[in-house]
Amino acid sequence: LLLLLLLPACRYDCSSADINPIGGISKADLRHFLRWAAVHLGYSALAGVEAAPPTAELEPLREGMPPQSDEVDMGMSYEELGLFGRLRKVTRCGPVAMFRQACQVWRDAYTPQQAADKVKHFFKFYAINRHKATVLTPSYHAESYSPDDNRFDHRQFLYNAAWPWQFKRIDQLAAALPQQQQQQQQQRHKCQAQQR
Repeated sequence: LLLLLLLPACRYDCSSADINPIGGISKADLRHFLRWAAVHLGYSALAGVEAAPPTAELEPLREGMPPQSDEVDMGMSYEELGLFGRLRKVTRCGPVAMFRQACQVWRDAYTPQQAADKVKHFFKFYAINRHKATVLTPSYHAESYSPDDNRFDHRQFLYNAAWPWQFKRIDQLAAALPQQQQQQQQQRHKCQAQQR
């Protein structure tokens, strides 16, 4: 105890601060606010902040190399991460339920296999890093979704990162979906032809 009182200590790991006013705001909401404030409040410098690529700036800059990018490092965009976060925290989706929801949301953007790969990627890293979210800097939570957990989140925090049953089921569904979609499309064409 004496050492803790005398020596510097890092509380809350990387999110160390006594208060974190924007920690409970999603990146999408923060970016919308920055764009709005740049225009409506006259803080034009905020437009540059909003337009800057998100980066933790943990790696030194190297000549001729692009700077570190959070989205590249994560393997997903903040928009995708926001969807995953809402599906996981607000609607409490597990891997299979999230895959089904993602297929609906992304039906025009990604194939079922691409959606499966993204969901499995998210859950692999969710399982590896979930324990880090159990102690956080005190934050103001303005909405039910927040990228940060809060004290009322009692989900487990240690997971098998392979998700063997769930990932196998996602692969089965991803393989079957194109055929099901084709059958549904044929059925719609058949109904439309009968109506004429």
